[in-house]
Amino acid sequence: MILEPPPQPDDHEVALPEGVTAQLRLLETTDLHAHLLPYDYHSDNGDQPWGLARVATLIRAARAQVRNVMLFDNGDALQGTPMGDLTTGPAPEWRGPNPVIAAMNRLNYDAATLGNHEFNFGLNWLGRALGDATFPVTCANIMTPEGATPARSYLPQYLLLRRTLACDDGAEYPLTLGVIGLVPPQITTWDHAHLAGQLHVQDMIQTARRIVPQVRAAGADIVLLLAHSGIDGAHAIPMMENAAVPLAAIEGVDAIMAGHSHDIFPQPEATGNTHSQDTMEAAAVDHARGVLSGKPAVMAGAWGSHLGVLDLSLEARGGRWRISGHTAEARPVASVPGPPATRAPVLSISCDADLSRALGPAHRLTLRHMHRPIGQARARLHSYLAMARADASVAAVNAVQTRLLARALQGTAHEGLPILSATAAFKTGGRGGPNNFTDLPEGPLSLRHAADLYPFPNHLCGMILTGADLRDWLERAAICFATVRPGAPEAMLRDYSVPGHDFDVISGLTYRIDLSAAPRYDRHGAALDAAPGVGAGRIQDLCYNGLPLAADARFALATNSYRAFGAGAFTRPDDARIVHVSDTALRDDLVAEIAHTPLAAPAEHTANWRFVPLPGSSVLLDTGKGLRTDPSALDDMTADDLGLTPAGFQRLRIWL
Repeated sequence: MILEPPPQPDDHEVALPEGVTAQLRLLETTDLHAHLLPYDYHSDNGDQPWGLARVATLIRAARAQVRNVMLFDNGDALQGTPMGDLTTGPAPEWRGPNPVIAAMNRLNYDAATLGNHEFNFGLNWLGRALGDATFPVTCANIMTPEGATPARSYLPQYLLLRRTLACDDGAEYPLTLGVIGLVPPQITTWDHAHLAGQLHVQDMIQTARRIVPQVRAAGADIVLLLAHSGIDGAHAIPMMENAAVPLAAIEGVDAIMAGHSHDIFPQPEATGNTHSQDTMEAAAVDHARGVLSGKPAVMAGAWGSHLGVLDLSLEARGGRWRISGHTAEARPVASVPGPPATRAPVLSISCDADLSRALGPAHRLTLRHMHRPIGQARARLHSYLAMARADASVAAVNAVQTRLLARALQGTAHEGLPILSATAAFKTGGRGGPNNFTDLPEGPLSLRHAADLYPFPNHLCGMILTGADLRDWLERAAICFATVRPGAPEAMLRDYSVPGHDFDVISGLTYRIDLSAAPRYDRHGAALDAAPGVGAGRIQDLCYNGLPLAADARFALATNSYRAFGAGAFTRPDDARIVHVSDTALRDDLVAEIAHTPLAAPAEHTANWRFVPLPGSSVLLDTGKGLRTDPSALDDMTADDLGLTPAGFQRLRIWL
């Protein structure tokens, strides 16, 4: 579905007197991930320190403070909670507009762009959702497939928003705000099953360099980038994912709203670019001034944890508005920022009563779905220690994937190949906060437990890989750990620049991970062979059926669509190696399996990996305090409980 651009406004009709001044406030939400109400549907707990209903209170207050205000969303709004999933599936019970779109309509957003997760349920679903929006949506770098004639953009590449400004002298004059949306080009990898042959995504930086002059020529006074992209290096790299810094540096860009990485910008206590050791790159990220590459910038966290506020002082020069000064702020809904920030919340902004009432029917339907019984679990399954040892919750998912792929390959040329399974614990704390862990009880399970165990709308894929491929897969998974230097000061176990869900565990193999060895890849999958300390790799004693894994041995690997097409630090295999892609979501397959077979971690899928012993060395792991309700979980490891961190994590010292 190609959405046609709206008619563009004419040039200014009123002359703008030289020297007139005005104040313009631009507000941002980003990465809401369908967190509309402060309710955790996975744990069945309300009054959480996030959600659009809380941000709406901040929006109303921000609008009341100044006369000229515009509100934008920076993407990843539609997917992420069970309420956001109400409109998915072949026969959804929810009949109205997507609840996220309905909420945004009610708050009178001025415009929005798309994030990568907007494509998780396919283009038809996305087109229906956007069709109910009362605000325009822009994205400049998503095009019809390569070779299509004529080449067209999926959405308007830019918007010209005409507004009348109440000026400081009491007069009113027109403003044209040019808005350009951008999304990471990796969407065709992450949602390959939905987008292959449907869309072509261009480099964000090259696209912006081409479009910004067009927006200027079309009459924009101020050019705003809605870039669903995080803060990384200042150097432009082809097809860069987190490109906010080089995007802001483009000539003609006046301000930028960033997102995607769930970070907060500016942070008053921060200095420089914490993602980079490069002096030039660090200088391009100025928290104190609220600028990226010298341009006003903001990034409002995630899940409705913050409201981004850019206050621009405007002055008329040469018949156009220009920015003469600014302030930037990420206003939290909690007095100490809640998830996904780094400290525990203390006091939250109250919810907007009008929006909360409007969301009531969708909330009640979501609860009814989440409470639907689906089956049994034979034991308690949680992810509190999934980054420190072989984990039963991961093993249980791998067991289901193995059964599913075995059935799918029956009667094919690949029947009879040994089947392995790769998955990760999707919830392991990190930026998601101290409650971001899976915890399923022994006994009856409901749909909310399946959503807790498998929160993403991936599909099952089957791949044909060799022993050498599998070793490389595990090396890429092991980059999530920091390097332990014997005799060096105690350090954190995890490298938090790598998401926890990039740590795949392959059931059916046994192996050890050597933390004293340097990782072989960076978080983007680039080889680090030239780095000091990089040798044979971190994966040792890799075996199948108790024997060393032969490099040329062939296996069928069950994994998910996100990973199969090369997401994270992983490489995409040749299409010929992908021999199965399920038509149904893996979470739905999981629910169907639990209905017939109690969820469990079979012995052959557990205890398959461990760390290489490093006598006298220890690491620190921040986990959820729910681990304290399962003290036996620590029986097979040597660990000290160091208490709770200021962020609310339980910190363990783990002896290697």
